[in-house]
Amino acid sequence: MFAITGVTGQVGGAAARALLDAGHAVRAVLRDGSKAAPWRARGAEIAIASFDDADALSAAFSGADGVFVMLAPDFAPQPGYPGAHAAAAVLKEALTKARPGRVAALSSVGGQRDTGLGLITQVHILEEALATLPFALPTAILRPAWFMENALWDIAPARDMGAMPSFLQPLDRAYPMVATADIGRVVAQTLAQSWQGRRVIEIEGPRRYTQREIAALLADVLERPVDAQPIPREQWEARFQAQGTAWPAPRIEMLDGFNAGWIDFEDGVNERMVGTTGYRTVLEQLVTRGG
Repeated sequence: MFAITGVTGQVGGAAARALLDAGHAVRAVLRDGSKAAPWRARGAEIAIASFDDADALSAAFSGADGVFVMLAPDFAPQPGYPGAHAAAAVLKEALTKARPGRVAALSSVGGQRDTGLGLITQVHILEEALATLPFALPTAILRPAWFMENALWDIAPARDMGAMPSFLQPLDRAYPMVATADIGRVVAQTLAQSWQGRRVIEIEGPRRYTQREIAALLADVLERPVDAQPIPREQWEARFQAQGTAWPAPRIEMLDGFNAGWIDFEDGVNERMVGTTGYRTVLEQLVTRGG
């Protein structure tokens, strides 16, 4: 039995589907019971628990051979990341009470660093919380590359104006990227294994992509010219504030980290898994879904 949080999201959902497809029993951990029907139809057990309820999460994790945990995405955190600290503390308490067989946790490329991460600081906080559990729980820290699905925000301007505005710069630099389906498969494979101690698994796609290459793929999928256009850094703060982000500093710091090469994998230090899903496949899926 594997308990999976975040099943209504991309990574958790992909992990749960991969486990079910492999014949494993899955307990889908949901905050909203109204979203349980599709998982129940697939044969999953349902547990209702919010990320701020340690007792409910402990009950959801109890008896599980493995648990997948993650923090709910927060793209507009408060200074000091109080939300991430609180959620990580709740997960730590729930795991301590439930004592499952093992745990896989979603972090990010660069999660090993304690400064200069911006939004990724939140998963670093989770890594630190899991490193201080009061008992020996086999733990796998999963550090995926930039999500290919972030291209969802590029589809509308590309389709409507033939432009793909880019915060990742320079446009000819190849960045590590990965599809969430591949991350989910790694989660499933990892939970089905037995190990002791702490593992760190880096996950990237079959190749790295430049922004110009992504624009060309998007042009092919949309069947119209698409031009990658760098967004001047001096415009970032105003853009994010216009989108409703009161404190844009974490986003800017994260992007600066990627663009400077500060946020990257630790080559040769950790396990490395390489997915099979190409960027065009993800773009086709996003466009088909109405992106």
